[in-house]
Amino acid sequence: MKTTLTYIGTATVLIEAGGLNLLTDPAFDHAPTEYPTGPVTLRSLVGPALAPQDLPALDAILLSHDEHPDNLDAAGRALLAGRTVLTTVSGARRLGDGAIGLAPWETHELTGDRGTLLVTATPGRHAGDVIGFLLRAPGDDDALYISGDTVYYDELDDIGRRHSVGAAVLHFGAAVVPYFGEEYITMDGAQGALLTQALGARTVVPVHYDAWDHFTQGREGITEAFTHARLDDRLQWAERGVPTVIDTSGPSA
Repeated sequence: MKTTLTYIGTATVLIEAGGLNLLTDPAFDHAPTEYPTGPVTLRSLVGPALAPQDLPALDAILLSHDEHPDNLDAAGRALLAGRTVLTTVSGARRLGDGAIGLAPWETHELTGDRGTLLVTATPGRHAGDVIGFLLRAPGDDDALYISGDTVYYDELDDIGRRHSVGAAVLHFGAAVVPYFGEEYITMDGAQGALLTQALGARTVVPVHYDAWDHFTQGREGITEAFTHARLDDRLQWAERGVPTVIDTSGPSA
């Protein structure tokens, strides 16, 4: 499946695949901005590469979770109204307005005027409920995997056992929020390399690795970890705001 990814910032990616336009984890507030929530304050450092008005007509929004502003901020929430939103079961209850909650391994068929995609939710582990997504066109063997905010843990190995993954958009950053402890709540490069091996993905597009002050590892650390694992040839970095073409059924274009 030929797929065009436009990396907008943090975990926000415009995906053109199977004739449909999808948007992941919309965050479009201006930066820098502080987001105080009880005992936790998150701070954005870099704003999005595109504005909401720059987007094409969207067929759906894939929301890995709704509770953190680096994945869904005020401007991002404004985009949800009247659109198909696939998210966690608990997130769908909170959002209402027709949001569709998917449990891990549940599949939803998205159909638009120009095509159809099968979207399967995948498990994740984060500070709160989270899912990832597998996208596959009917009849295709290989899928595009979007990790959502998660660390690597054993259950993610089931993704590669259940599905053939040609390419993956992985959320990195090695995020640390002291309120939740000192452990990472998103992957670092070493975890991402392990997941890449488990998936068997031929192409990995890193996202969610800069732009917020709770991210502790950026591009250099990710590259170093993948080089150490002899997987650096699978990395395909997407320039912000610039369409990047990948192919889930073979080497990157």
